Amino acid sequence: QVQLAESGGGLVQAGGSLRLSCAASGRAFSRFAMGWYRQAPGKQRELVATITIGGSTNYTDSVKGRFTISRDNAKNAVYLQMNSLNPEDTAVYYCAAGWYRVPSNNQWDYWGQGTQVTVSS
Repeated sequence: QVQLAESGGGLVQAGGSLRLSCAASGRAFSRFAMGWYRQAPGKQRELVATITIGGSTNYTDSVKGRFTISRDNAKNAVYLQMNSLNPEDTAVYYCAAGWYRVPSNNQWDYWGQGTQVTVSS
């Protein structure tokens, strides 16, 4: 069993930055691929970024060049550095864990509870 807890959300002005953290408890964090999702009001949950157990990363087009996903296996944590934020980034952000690989069908094994990010114009 793995528990995920996000933190670092908040209110920021457009153009600002936030760093989200996701702390994992439980077994073998280094064997989980990790992902960040977001869900804005009235919209479907959207995959933002992923990182494999080997450290390879992938991003949705709208955040490329602005967001960076990273992981620290020693701390059982994954991060999402978000720069140049704009109001369209406003959403609840969730982290997710997938055993050994990024799932192809969004069927992650574990999810966090989410953290709110609000970007004011």
